[in-house]
Amino acid sequence: MSTSIPRFMVAAPSSGSGKTVVTCALLRALARRGLACAAFKCGPDYLDTKHHAAAAGQTSYNLDTFMASATHVQEVYARHSQTADICITEGVMGLFDGYDNMAGSSAELAGLLHLPVILVVNARSTAYTVAAILYGFKHFRPDIQIAGAVFNFVGSESHYTYLQQACRDAGVEALGYLPKCKGIEIPSRHLGLNIDSEFCFDEFADRIACQVEQTVGIDRLLDICSCATAPSSCLPGEPNSHASDMRIAIACDEAFNFIYPENLRVLEQKGKLTFFSPLYDSELPVSDLVYLPGGYPEFYLSRLSENRTMRQSILNYCQNGGHLFAECGGMMYLGEYITDTDGHSYPMCGFLPQGATMENMKLKLGYRKIFLNGQEYRGHEFHYSRIIPGQSPLPSIARVTNAKGMEVDTPVYRSGHVTASYIHFYWGDLPPFFI
Repeated sequence: MSTSIPRFMVAAPSSGSGKTVVTCALLRALARRGLACAAFKCGPDYLDTKHHAAAAGQTSYNLDTFMASATHVQEVYARHSQTADICITEGVMGLFDGYDNMAGSSAELAGLLHLPVILVVNARSTAYTVAAILYGFKHFRPDIQIAGAVFNFVGSESHYTYLQQACRDAGVEALGYLPKCKGIEIPSRHLGLNIDSEFCFDEFADRIACQVEQTVGIDRLLDICSCATAPSSCLPGEPNSHASDMRIAIACDEAFNFIYPENLRVLEQKGKLTFFSPLYDSELPVSDLVYLPGGYPEFYLSRLSENRTMRQSILNYCQNGGHLFAECGGMMYLGEYITDTDGHSYPMCGFLPQGATMENMKLKLGYRKIFLNGQEYRGHEFHYSRIIPGQSPLPSIARVTNAKGMEVDTPVYRSGHVTASYIHFYWGDLPPFFI
C-alpha cells in the first residue's frame, strides 16, 4: 500500500543559486526533529551527496537518467524511500538544463518521479523582476509542478516583501528566504567539495538549519509537497547474498572515495567486500578483485608516495595477474608518478607506463558512452589532471563518445587483468565488464 509523505526536488533557475545550501539546511533541520530523511542527487555528482550525508546522517543516492534506465532510477528512488519520513532530491544546474536540451535534466527527473519542485531563486540585486522568472518557470512546462519558491541572498526583510509580491503576481507560493550572509555560504570548493581544513561542515549544517527554521516556512513546505510513495509491490525482490566467495578489496579513505552506493550494492552481490586504505594500510588485503575509485590523490601525494609497502603490494598484485579496476584518481595512483601544481613529482605504484600531472589544470568533463566488448556502458568524466604517456603508451580498448555520440579522446586502458580510465563508470544498472 502506498503512503503519503513529503517528497520534493530542490531546483533552481541556474547553478550558483544555493541548491546545496538549502538542501543541506532542510536535511539537518528535519533530522534534528527526529525525522528520517532520504536524500538524493540528480546527476552524477559525488560531492553534493557527501554534503547531504553529512547533513542528514544518512547515505545520499544519485539518480541519473543518462547513466541508468528510467526503470532503474525509479527502483532506486522507491527502495530508499520506503522507510523515510521525508524524501529530498537536489537538482543539477538549472531546472531544465540537460545534456541535450531537457534530457538528463532536473525537470526530466522531477517528471519521471512526479516530484513537486521547490525553486531556489538567487535574489541578489533583483526584486520584483523575479515575478517574470517565476511565471516563466511555472508556465514553460505545466507538467512540471512548481510548488513554491525559496529566495537566497536576500538583503533584508523589506527586500523579501518585494519578492513575496512578485510570487503572488506570478502565482507561485513564497516559502521563505535565506539572508545574504557569508556565515551561511559554503567557502571555496575544489570540484564542488569544500577542502578548507578550518571549515567544520557539521557546525555549518547546524547554522544553516537554524536559519531555515527562522526564515523558511518548513511546515508549509512539507504540507504542500506531500505525495504518495511507491507501493512496496513496485519494488523488485531483494537479491540473494553474494553469489560467490570472490574477495573484493575497495580503496576507501580521504584520497579515494568517489564511490556510487549502487555500484557497491552490485559488488556486494558478486562477492565479499573489504575496504582498505592506500594512505594508512601497509599492503593489500588478500583479494580476487581490487577497485581503486576516484578521489583526491593530488592532496595526499607525499603520504601516498611515502607508503612504499602499499605501492609495492599493489604493483606485485598487478604484475602477478591480479584483477584490478581503477578510475580517475585510482588510475593516476596506478601510474609511475603524479606531478603537483608546482611541478613536484611523486612516485606512485608504477604499473601503468604513464604519469599524471596537475600542472596547468584544465577541466575536462561530460557524460560518456563507452563501447566495449560489443556492449555500451555509461559513465562520466570530471577531472583537472592529464595523463603524460610513457615511452610505450597503452592503446585504448574502447570507443568513447559524449552524450550526443561525438567521439572523444578519453582512453580505456588494459594491461593484463588491469583496466583503468578517467571515466567514472555506473554499473548499478548494468553488470560491470571487469568481473
